[in-house]
Amino acid sequence: MAVAVLDAPVDAELCIQPRMADVRLASEWLARSGAALAVPEENIGRLDLCLNEALANVIAHGGEGAAAQPLCLLLRVRTLQGGGEASLTVSDAGTAFDATAAPLAVPASSLADAMPGGLGLLMMRKFSDALVYQRKDDRNLLSITVRWA
Repeated sequence: MAVAVLDAPVDAELCIQPRMADVRLASEWLARSGAALAVPEENIGRLDLCLNEALANVIAHGGEGAAAQPLCLLLRVRTLQGGGEASLTVSDAGTAFDATAAPLAVPASSLADAMPGGLGLLMMRKFSDALVYQRKDDRNLLSITVRWA
């Protein structure tokens, strides 16, 4: 089904160092930019949860390539017929990793069997309306989209 776009998209960009100390800067930027671009607060929260997980994965698992180059974020907001859409693209130079195709962790059958971690990809898929991955110019591009009526 085609969705009618009523206005040209509006963008905000930020590049940070791939380190845990800068994750907070990214969250603050997302909150400010999302509010300025009229993204509903609930949807900013959904994007922020996914952003924090994506950044944590890049920092922990991206390898030397991820650590050597800035991590860039692009927030694109569009007004659609009957609502809106915000897409946050995370661009990093880490090891190729398609979060949309990676297998999900199997949930533990009991609390005693539960291990910490492993649920981030599940959360990203649950809290976003769409996840799109591509590898371009030796960079991972993960676009996280939320929509509202």
